[in-house]
Amino acid sequence: MAVRNKSGADKNTRFKIDIDTLKPKDIGKLTVLNLKQEGVLIETELSGTILEVSLNKAIGPNQSTVFSMDFSGQVPYMVRRAGKNSKENVALSMAQWFPKLAEYDYDGWNAEPYLGREFHGVWGSYDVELFIDKKYTVAASGILQNPEEVGHGYSKTKKGKSKKGLLKWHFIANNVHDFTWGADPDYIHDIYPGPNNVDLHFFYKNDSEIVENWKNLQPKTAELMAFFNNTIGPYPYKQYSVVQGGDGGMEYAMLTLITGGREFDGLLGVTSHELAHSWFQHVLATNEMKHEWMDEGFTSYIATIAKNVVNKENNYFPLERFYIDYIDLALSGKEEPQMTNANRYKYNMGYEYTAYRKGAVFLSQLGYIIGEKKLAQTLKEYYSKFKFKHPTPNDFRRVAERISQIQLKWYLTDWTQTIKTIDYNIKSVINKEKTSEITLERIGEIPMPLDLLINFDDGSQEIYYIPIPLMRGEKENPYLIEWSVLKDWPWAFPEYTFKITTDKRKVSSIIIDPTMLMADVNRENNLYLSDNWKKIIIALHKLKKKSSFDNLFKLGKRFNNDHFSVITLKNNDGNSFYYAVIVSKKNIPLAVNRNKIKRRMRQAVIELYSKFDVSHSSNLFIYNSKETLEFKEIQKKISLLFKKL
Repeated sequence: MAVRNKSGADKNTRFKIDIDTLKPKDIGKLTVLNLKQEGVLIETELSGTILEVSLNKAIGPNQSTVFSMDFSGQVPYMVRRAGKNSKENVALSMAQWFPKLAEYDYDGWNAEPYLGREFHGVWGSYDVELFIDKKYTVAASGILQNPEEVGHGYSKTKKGKSKKGLLKWHFIANNVHDFTWGADPDYIHDIYPGPNNVDLHFFYKNDSEIVENWKNLQPKTAELMAFFNNTIGPYPYKQYSVVQGGDGGMEYAMLTLITGGREFDGLLGVTSHELAHSWFQHVLATNEMKHEWMDEGFTSYIATIAKNVVNKENNYFPLERFYIDYIDLALSGKEEPQMTNANRYKYNMGYEYTAYRKGAVFLSQLGYIIGEKKLAQTLKEYYSKFKFKHPTPNDFRRVAERISQIQLKWYLTDWTQTIKTIDYNIKSVINKEKTSEITLERIGEIPMPLDLLINFDDGSQEIYYIPIPLMRGEKENPYLIEWSVLKDWPWAFPEYTFKITTDKRKVSSIIIDPTMLMADVNRENNLYLSDNWKKIIIALHKLKKKSSFDNLFKLGKRFNNDHFSVITLKNNDGNSFYYAVIVSKKNIPLAVNRNKIKRRMRQAVIELYSKFDVSHSSNLFIYNSKETLEFKEIQKKISLLFKKL
């Protein structure tokens, strides 16, 4: 793991320390003392972290055998996910603490080494007894079998029955592919009622700075679970634990280890994500080495939507940041196909953005292709059919095809096996007396069906839908107004021309994909504006000269509302509207969020300029909030400033 961390093209910032600097007593290790088959010693050979075994007796189809193993281990210093004495002083985060059986499936042996990123497990049942100092409270996968003997919040018993200062903790976890536990002498242990009689357990340090957040987290976690139950399928176990530990957030069977010293929004966000993994990984157990984008991407998709609903954030497009990040990746030159093995990405950025962001966009964009109602049905059917299995991308594709009656092989292939992109352009609009001829151009190599919104100067709207032959079908109209279905656009043709009847109306604008669910890498050419609108845009000039800023601050008038300020000054040239936007690093520390807000502010200014008589002035729009407001809210706030101007 240390070598891979150093040899990658960019540093994996998740590793906070150089593993090579650890002392021998702080380096994690597992040592197999012996392995027996039916009570007879087996010949073994250790290859890195993989134990190769030569069986005394072959196992045929539908046959079974019994293995027994003695092993010893040394708990590592907390470097990645597991270990002792975390940064938040959690004593033990015990993940990847025992030898795991490799799976043999349709693709052969899955014997990938664990390099601190992803891993793959075999379904099984765990009957585990832990003996530990009586002062420690233990959280673990499975159901505790002896709560009255233990106490520690599992029962009304305050102190457990110890022998020689040790308590025995007996856990059973059925039908899982992992077993994890954490322990600390200062854990507070709360039990909160979840949906469908599921007990939600919370383990967190007795730290006054975090207690309130962890108390508030508990009802929200119940709401999150109810959301996932309704949108995917019922959580199949009787317990789930949120445990302070680890070095970030990581999902395990029936529990998660997360760092606890967070602002509440971050705490809720990581809980939503890791809880969602109970469905997309710990029940729908895709092979994370091969298809990491399925568990991480699907989880990111559903967890973000869930948090938006449960936390009442009212974000009309909660997945926007995933699209922005994916496009950044696609244009960065660092992208690799999604089918790249999780351990073998050249760039850590490539892995992060591909697995989480591009994976989420895959699902969101599928809603654009087949319709969001069909996508919702697909997720439920996928869960019902493949729970407690190891589904592949093709398994998911076939479910979506049955539900939607649309062929999707082209989409799965182009999106996951290549780094091709989507890019469509409105090439020309020729307006005649009663008709308009519109020519579209496919620049990117991934073909997509197109939704086109056409706005006319009389305020009317029309929507046109252009399928592609590869789909062998069409989605249902998702809009509130009727649409016209045009003939298919074959992939081999780079251009597509059609005519519409306008009568006395004039086309004022055309938008490709008004939902913004299609991940077009260049949205600027998705918009056509009439000459009148172009004049408005051209009239807008950004404020660039330092002297102009100085004059604004010295002589300009300031108007405020609860989130924005504007400083305004009349121009001497008398024919131009100058503007600039400012978002301070103090209010919005993350650059990606500052840039996002700036883009939204500029768009709001451009759109509002045409509606208000504010020409012949210089204006500096200042963002005063620490919140990351959505576009509609920014537009509303800035419109109030325009009225004052």
